[in-house]
Amino acid sequence: MPGKDTKDTTFSFDKSVTITVFGASGDLASKKTFPALFTLYVQGLLPPQTKIFGYARSDMSPEKFNEKVSSHFEMLGPANNSKKEEFLKLCKYVRGTYNEDKDFSKLNEVLNDAEKDMDEKNRLLYLALPPSQFAEVCSHLKKECYLKKDEGHIRVIIEKPFGHDLASSRELQDNLSPLFGEDEIYRIDHYLGKEMVKNLSIVRFMNTFMMGCWSNQYISNVQITFKEPFGTEGRGGYFDDIGIIRDVMQNHLLQVLSLVAMDRPVSDGPEDTRDEKVKVLRMVRPIKLEDVVLGQYEAAEVNGEKKPGYKDDDSIKNKDTKTPTYAAFAVYIDSERWDGVPFILKAGKALDEPKVEIRLQFKPVPGAASHQIARNELVFRVQPTEAIYLKMNTKFPGLKSEAVVTDLDLSYRRRFSNVQIPQAYESLILDCLNGDHSNFVRDDELDEAWQIITPLLESIDQGKLKIEKYPYGSRGPAAAEELLKASGYTRSRADEKYTWPTTAGHANL
Repeated sequence: MPGKDTKDTTFSFDKSVTITVFGASGDLASKKTFPALFTLYVQGLLPPQTKIFGYARSDMSPEKFNEKVSSHFEMLGPANNSKKEEFLKLCKYVRGTYNEDKDFSKLNEVLNDAEKDMDEKNRLLYLALPPSQFAEVCSHLKKECYLKKDEGHIRVIIEKPFGHDLASSRELQDNLSPLFGEDEIYRIDHYLGKEMVKNLSIVRFMNTFMMGCWSNQYISNVQITFKEPFGTEGRGGYFDDIGIIRDVMQNHLLQVLSLVAMDRPVSDGPEDTRDEKVKVLRMVRPIKLEDVVLGQYEAAEVNGEKKPGYKDDDSIKNKDTKTPTYAAFAVYIDSERWDGVPFILKAGKALDEPKVEIRLQFKPVPGAASHQIARNELVFRVQPTEAIYLKMNTKFPGLKSEAVVTDLDLSYRRRFSNVQIPQAYESLILDCLNGDHSNFVRDDELDEAWQIITPLLESIDQGKLKIEKYPYGSRGPAAAEELLKASGYTRSRADEKYTWPTTAGHANL
């Protein structure tokens, strides 16, 4: 059984570090890890003595490896091209297997050689690998590449998914915990590195009026929404073993929920923050099946183009699959602050727009007819473009005293037009270098999240829930709208004339 066993290790790798990316030939490394490291380098945020190693089974020449490393740098803009060659000089490829001690021993020799002239011996080991390889690779790393406390420091980054259900998650943790301390493990959920998600605590705890209204006294319901406008697009074979709940809800959306609902930590320390998140997850009631809506998209025409249904994906072998591509369910938290407030989590593929947002709807104005006056809503737009909106009622200009629904909006692109908003992986890798666990998932957090979700997954596997069809490019199953209404979400007549500010942009998932 996992439990809290960590230190507030904030020792920063600010002088020197060797960074080894395992799975260096894969998509995650080339699309996320290496571009994030390059951006940190361009901004001068990597330690002055940094060397980067890619490790994989593929046979790659130095030139081929450099092409792999830099294959997505053009997305970062032409202004960084001058730094590209400098960065590539820091990078070296090491070929090896994932199941033989001798290859990890060879890697250790390479690292020792690179560290000879460094002021400090610090190692960051980034596992951009499938979770099935975590335990074996970590076992070899502990045996061949580990640094004792008097030699230096070591940190291990691992990527989701952290298990398939509660049992497999605990099995993975049981395999890792004898090898590395919890203070050495950094479990990435990249949503915790997104700018607007990191902003939640600032907005909540550094604004008096927010602190005063952040409870069931004023808030009626909370929605946490994840929408993708595309389907599986040839990745259905992979997705069919996971489904939308495992893919984004057990991790991303529950993490966001815990940040929205947690009480103020006693300090800014990473463990105090994670303690409060765990408290929230422990107070979540078992999810009732009547509060769940599941869906699977089917073929439809979108903007004159025929879009295939989920089962039309050639990579899906089981054409009778019941894997949900959409899910919505209400979560209730048994705490004094949130008693009676539903948190509606919604996520789906092949929907009408790319959007991730957190929406808090407030209770109606006392004494007013609910159908006449629009409720206040506070919205945090996580993507495609970061923004905060506060929907409110104000007087329409003119001689009549007529109320109209409008909003106070903070668009980050307008307000901070000269500031480069960091990508999630840049932020999280820098946090790891600084020894800050605040935005990484602790073992007991992970365990609590799986305890919430696993019974629901078992009910789906047992056929206890109906999978509704919805057209590609739609808002999702019609039953999801009924769930919202049943959970207390209300639209007034005044809302019918209101349009939320548009946020053009592409999803950055």
